[in-house]
Amino acid sequence: MHVRNASDRLLRWERRTDLPLLIGALLFLACYAVHVLVPGIGPFWRGVTLGLTLLIWALFLLDYVVRLLLSGEGPRFVRTHWLDTVVLVLPLLRPLRIVNTYMAVRRRRARPRLSLYGRVMAYAGLAACLLGFAAALAVYEQERGAPGTTVRTFGDAVWWACSTITTVGYGDVTPVTSLGRVYGVFLMACGLALLGAVTGAFSSWLIQVFAREDREDRGDRDGGANGERPPGS
Repeated sequence: MHVRNASDRLLRWERRTDLPLLIGALLFLACYAVHVLVPGIGPFWRGVTLGLTLLIWALFLLDYVVRLLLSGEGPRFVRTHWLDTVVLVLPLLRPLRIVNTYMAVRRRRARPRLSLYGRVMAYAGLAACLLGFAAALAVYEQERGAPGTTVRTFGDAVWWACSTITTVGYGDVTPVTSLGRVYGVFLMACGLALLGAVTGAFSSWLIQVFAREDREDRGDRDGGANGERPPGS
């Protein structure tokens, strides 16, 4: 399927929808948190939160379909945008797309406020926090009341999420249900990816700093050998 000026139209759509969809994702997470953490909320408010959750997911689906059509790629869009496909199926993973939202916001500014490495570390850290909170909610919903569970409170679930996403894995709190373990596998994989992004960005920044200092030192030595005074001396 060919769409005229597909890339431009897709870019304009993403610029207009990324920030609203991020707000929708946070609202989705809030509704899910109410559903899990306030079991005695009452049928009316439970229905309201469920309705909002379904409505927001429908907006995610609409965005996915529109982007698929505007891309002009047809079914290949599912493979080339696999992260968007996974996020559509599992909306709680939507924090992983927060970097895309930042790029949309940055395009509206003349210059970014943070360096490249600072942006990677800041947004990977924020994505890790949101993802860990979502995973704690999902695991707590599955584990509470299960025979032999060690996740008895939401605090236990948060502790499990922190130790899992940081790849520490103390083992004192572990899921026992099948779905809880599936959530754990997802969180481990995402934790490795996010941790790799942060450590990789920090290592690259250190290499850049040391390389700049090494160039300055060589310039000072060369200038001294030629009888020239270093700048600023």
